[in-house]
Amino acid sequence: MVALDELSAVYHRASGITHVVASPAPEILDALSGPAMSADALLMVLTIRYDLADADPAALAARLDELLMAGLVVAQ
Repeated sequence: MVALDELSAVYHRASGITHVVASPAPEILDALSGPAMSADALLMVLTIRYDLADADPAALAARLDELLMAGLVVAQ
């Protein structure tokens, strides 16, 4: 992942496609760079890491679905 001002470029090796993403995608991908975790655990990590007062599970689920459709994350 390469930061480009307010956007980030993410190269997907399997497809050879470079995706340009905006926040919160880079933060989500960074949090998922370690061991696999549930959406609830991810929300907790993001809430702690970024001091989120109004963390929304539905919004996170929507962002994860977008990343899944782009092939940048896999469901387990």
